[in-house]
Amino acid sequence: MAYRKIKGVILAGGLGTRLMPLTKITNKHLLPVYNRPMIHWPILSLIDAGVTEIMIVTGGSFAGDFLQLLENGAEFGLRDIHYTYQKGEGGIAAALSLAEDFVDRDRIVVILGDNIFEKSLRPHVEAYRQQATGAKILLREVPDPQRFGVPELRGDKVVGIEEKPKAPKSSYAVTGVYMYDDYVWDIIRTLKPSGRGELEITDVNNAYIRRGDLTWGMIDGWWSDAGTFDSLLLASQLVSERERAKA
Repeated sequence: MAYRKIKGVILAGGLGTRLMPLTKITNKHLLPVYNRPMIHWPILSLIDAGVTEIMIVTGGSFAGDFLQLLENGAEFGLRDIHYTYQKGEGGIAAALSLAEDFVDRDRIVVILGDNIFEKSLRPHVEAYRQQATGAKILLREVPDPQRFGVPELRGDKVVGIEEKPKAPKSSYAVTGVYMYDDYVWDIIRTLKPSGRGELEITDVNNAYIRRGDLTWGMIDGWWSDAGTFDSLLLASQLVSERERAKA
């Protein structure tokens, strides 16, 4: 099997306005999901997938709390955890751009810090290690695709992704895990702000699609973000059931 070094980037910035007033006193990603702070779950997902060089991109008034909570990552068996700071809110792609020096010319697995997965991401990461070039995204069928980035599928190919469409072209959502080679930095430098004034990760993925260099996988088990009160509660319930089943 071809081995390609892969680093992990967790995006944990933003203001978390949908979770006010909780986020008036802390970063969203430090709120509890069952028996751990939310940020623990993406860290554990990366480690389980064999990714142990990790950077956390955060921001806002509570960025220092990540260092106090996570320290150097020894609790997770890591040698260290890297941190960088995002001023303001410029979108997912803008946050990712801050990790360029850390990643250097290696590959990356990017996880949104409020995304939690039932099953291991290792099979998908291992498949990406063997991919010659390009990007990989993970999909999940959902009842409300209009809330997400929605892929248009033609045969076994994703031919386009539309962000929060009113008329979705499939019943699938692009989950908050993205895998990229070092061409991603060139793409980000060409992006223009969307109507929301942000650099969109969907535009990054569509750039790879236009190059014919994006693959996809379908995740097993449940997937939840935790960015609203309802999804935060659901994520806690799902994680509780999973962890109790392990005990």
